Amino acid sequence: MTERYERASYTEGLHPKSPGLDTRSAEELVRLLWEDQLEGLTALEDVLDRIARVASVFAEVVASGGRVFYVGAGTSGRLALVDAIELPSTFGVDPGLVTVLFPGKPFSEIVEAEAQEDDLQAGRRKVEEAGVSGGDLVIGISASGRTPFVLGALEEAKARGAATAGITNNPGTPLERLVEYSIVLSTGPELISGSTRLKAGTAQKAVLNILSTAALIKLGRVYDGYMISLRANNEKLKARALRALTALSGRSAKEAEKALSAANGEVDTALVMLVGRLPAQEARAMLEMHGRNVRKAVEALRKGGGE
Repeated sequence: MTERYERASYTEGLHPKSPGLDTRSAEELVRLLWEDQLEGLTALEDVLDRIARVASVFAEVVASGGRVFYVGAGTSGRLALVDAIELPSTFGVDPGLVTVLFPGKPFSEIVEAEAQEDDLQAGRRKVEEAGVSGGDLVIGISASGRTPFVLGALEEAKARGAATAGITNNPGTPLERLVEYSIVLSTGPELISGSTRLKAGTAQKAVLNILSTAALIKLGRVYDGYMISLRANNEKLKARALRALTALSGRSAKEAEKALSAANGEVDTALVMLVGRLPAQEARAMLEMHGRNVRKAVEALRKGGGE
């Protein structure tokens, strides 16, 4: 257990710099908040191995045809939603691959949603309605580690045989004990006591961003540093796609544009077309043969003399 973990474990405590907070100037407040945000991010360093393990499980579940569920209430649930909704456009995955289970509606009916945080059975029902099964992964996010909605969902997921993981900002909580894979972020007290939308939320968002991105990179949805699985459905994304295609295939911009058009904006399909000189249908079949892992499909073509 690190010194930081022992020194500042509990999100409901009073931060040592909080007394007199409301008498500070705007400049002082901004500096204090910035410094505290940075301190929250350093909490990830102690649990990078745990984040990597959950990312590996995430990738294994998806590769086996399973789904991933984020479960959270309040700030944690909304941060989970932000991460989940970005994945289809960045990585070309099905929108249903990562689903967020939230009490009520994330961005409306706030009072009702907050009341449902305390409903253990509501969490169970959400998991039941989603049809969570043994091939899925359910990740609960709760700063306190005690949110009944999240715990109920995780209990039901476990009962259904799903893999379970948890992200919390407090040690020794029911969430940590309940899940197979726990990530405890020792972010400590907030400058506004209990306001975990601050550094606790920043740390949670960073964890979700890192583990989902790492998982989808492992699944072949990125080629070198390029978003090769995005769908080029606007001018900005089309320009990004053409840069990737020309760099990775060695073909001209004109050839890349023609392939991208024939592939209906599917960048991974267009790359396989360019490398193997294949029509779109055969390129898609090649990708499916390799689990939509772009590198594996391209390397198979190159080894086979497809160029």
